[in-house]
Amino acid sequence: MFAVYASAPNPDDPLAALTLGDRPDVAAPDGWVSVQVKAASLNGHDLFTLRGIGIREEAFPMILGCDGAGVLDDGSEVVLHGVIPSDGWMGDETLDPKRSLLSERHQGTFAERVIVPERNVVAKPAELSFSEAACLGVAWLTAYRGLFVKSGLRPGQTMLVQGASGGVATALIALGHAAGMRVWVTGRTEEKRALALEQGADAAFDPGARLPERVDGVFETVGRATWSHSVKSLKPGGVIVISGATTGDASPAELQRIFFLQLRVVGSTMGTRDELLDLLSFCVQKDIHPLVGMELPLASAEAGFRAMMDGETAGKIVFTQ
Repeated sequence: MFAVYASAPNPDDPLAALTLGDRPDVAAPDGWVSVQVKAASLNGHDLFTLRGIGIREEAFPMILGCDGAGVLDDGSEVVLHGVIPSDGWMGDETLDPKRSLLSERHQGTFAERVIVPERNVVAKPAELSFSEAACLGVAWLTAYRGLFVKSGLRPGQTMLVQGASGGVATALIALGHAAGMRVWVTGRTEEKRALALEQGADAAFDPGARLPERVDGVFETVGRATWSHSVKSLKPGGVIVISGATTGDASPAELQRIFFLQLRVVGSTMGTRDELLDLLSFCVQKDIHPLVGMELPLASAEAGFRAMMDGETAGKIVFTQ
């Protein structure tokens, strides 16, 4: 079958490891199902895999792709949940120390077919297209968990999203707006800030700008470049929810401000199957449609990877077939 995969880790030139070509079909073992992939979205995790981050060298070659949407052999339309717990794990699968994402130990979704455990498929709402549904399993689920499970924020409060145009950021804007939050964002360009306002943000600012007032919560996926601004933007008792650090680890940590103002720093990773079901229901109830900024056939995947590496994102990049 045709697939987009990482042939070997390449820390310095990740796109040199990106390979398009045939990979063997794999039969689904007992308890697993085969899904004909209709759409799959690109995530930063896919670039990490090309660099060899978070994956054992002996796992290569590895088909990329952590999430997607497709069709079962019986014709059922499904959305994929990319978090695979270890055998026998009970409870929140994101807390399983032996969990994995698709494309870490098991082949990913950038292919004609993917096999996953039966519990990792959920029904796709008819209200969402395959491309929209393919955005939900990683970026949107990360945003949903961070906002509704981890932050403790309430409708009417003010949230700041650092970095206005990425997949998690656009999801946070849409979800926060639909839930009755006042949503502020930062963005590096006028175009990115305008996009955030179109998606429901109440105000958009330059990175590092002094805000009109301090906020109740900050959603941080950038890391070093925005960390100090995030901490200084919070009201006493406010919360920072961290679900990424694309510019690296923060330094310094601003510990004096954190303890003196009694700020909360909360880590949040992905989401559970039940949270994915709730996210799908919320999108239908509120008529929310994920922003797809670029849609390409799987055979043109390299263009999507280059756009992500160059920071040319406006919502999610989706590959279809």
